[in-house]
Amino acid sequence: MISATQMRPGMVIIFNKELHSVFSVTHRTPGNLRGFVQAKMRNLRSGSMFEHRFSSEDRVEKANLEEHEMEYLYDDGEYYYFMNIETFEQMHLTKEILGDAPHYLVPQLKVTIEFYEGKPISVELPATVDLTVVETEPGLKGASVSNVTKPAKLETGLVVQVPPFITEGEKIRVNTAEGTYQERA
Repeated sequence: MISATQMRPGMVIIFNKELHSVFSVTHRTPGNLRGFVQAKMRNLRSGSMFEHRFSSEDRVEKANLEEHEMEYLYDDGEYYYFMNIETFEQMHLTKEILGDAPHYLVPQLKVTIEFYEGKPISVELPATVDLTVVETEPGLKGASVSNVTKPAKLETGLVVQVPPFITEGEKIRVNTAEGTYQERA
């Protein structure tokens, strides 16, 4: 058990007997009233987001999670297959557990999968992923960096806005947190 004031974004807690991922935490002390902690959380079972106000004295239970580094292998349309790097044991996950992660999964990509009581609950992607552009408008001759962008479809089906000098077949680096173009890879 930890104090509500010790909650941090990214932490997984047990609230109302269910797992919740903490997205944001704000500690407030309004005037002469008691301080409180406003937390925005996502229920990991249902996926719903909500805010809850904890008193500063409230205690929350931090979930004990196991983390395993896994390598993405392939998908068969229904399941996504991963291999544990240490034990070489393979497992499959559904789209519901992965959320937006399939947009960034390419073979041999190393990810961290969090387990609670032996069950996978979430996938942590690297900060950036290198993906190949498969479809975009032709590049403009002499185009320099500006705030003009064009859509580009990547090998995983993700569509991002890229500068006009990017052409089909190029590898680009994409930010996995925001789904945005970073640079050429």
